[in-house]
Amino acid sequence: MPTDWIVPDWPAPSEVGALLTTRNGGTSVGAFGAGPGQPPGGMNLREGDGEDPGAVAANRAKLAAWLPSAPVWMRQVHGTDVFEARAPSDAASLPVADAAFTRSRGVVLAIQTADCMPVLFCDRQARVVAAAHAGWRGLAAGILERTVAKLGCEPEDVLAYLGPAIGPCAFEVGADVLDAFCAALPGARSAFVPGRPGKWFADLEALASLALGRLGITQIHSAGRCTLSEPEHFYSFRRDRVTGRMAALIWLK
Repeated sequence: MPTDWIVPDWPAPSEVGALLTTRNGGTSVGAFGAGPGQPPGGMNLREGDGEDPGAVAANRAKLAAWLPSAPVWMRQVHGTDVFEARAPSDAASLPVADAAFTRSRGVVLAIQTADCMPVLFCDRQARVVAAAHAGWRGLAAGILERTVAKLGCEPEDVLAYLGPAIGPCAFEVGADVLDAFCAALPGARSAFVPGRPGKWFADLEALASLALGRLGITQIHSAGRCTLSEPEHFYSFRRDRVTGRMAALIWLK
C-alpha cells in the first residue's frame, strides 16, 4: 500500500475495514499524475476530463488488490439519493447516488472526491457501514441525514469519520452557499468567516459535525486535512480544475 494512503484513526470495530487513497501510487500522468516530490504515477480513479481509460482501469485494479472485492462505484451528482449495495456494482449500470450503505459482508463502498468531503459511517456492532459524498450542495440538502436514516441504528451506536476535504482557510464561497446553509441547518452561520466583500470562508468539517450532532451522533472523528493545501498528496478541483479523483472506501469484513 502506498505510504500516504490513509487508514482512518477511529474506534471502529475490528470487523470494519476502511481506507482512503491519495493522488499517489498509480499509473496516471499529467494533470492526473502524482503529487510534487512523489514517485511517478497518479492514482486517479475516475474516467473523463481527458484521462486515459486504460490508466483508470489499471488504477482501479491496483486498488482492488488491497480490498476484499471490487468497489461499488456510483455516478455521483451532488444529490441526496442513498443506494443499498448488496454486491459489487456492474460498471455498465452504475447507480446514480451520492451515498451508499450495506449490511453485506465483503461489499466495498466507494466515494470519489477532489475537495468534497467523504464521510464514512459504521455502527458499534459492525452490522452496517455507509459512505457519503458531502460537498456543500449535498450537505445543505441533507445527504448526511438521509444516509444516517438508512443505518437503522440508535445515534449513540453510530461512528462517523470525516475524510480530507477543502479546508476552512481555502473554501471561499458566495452568499448563495451561506444562505443555503443558514436556511437548512440551525447554527450554520458559525461555520462561516467573512472573506472578500460578498464572500465567506466555509468550514465543511464544522458543517458536517453540526448536521451529525443534530442527529444525536457524538462519535465524530476527522482526518483534519485540506485537499487544496496539500498538492503533494491530494487532487483538488478548486486548485487545478482539471484533476483526478481519490476514493474513500469502507466495508464489513
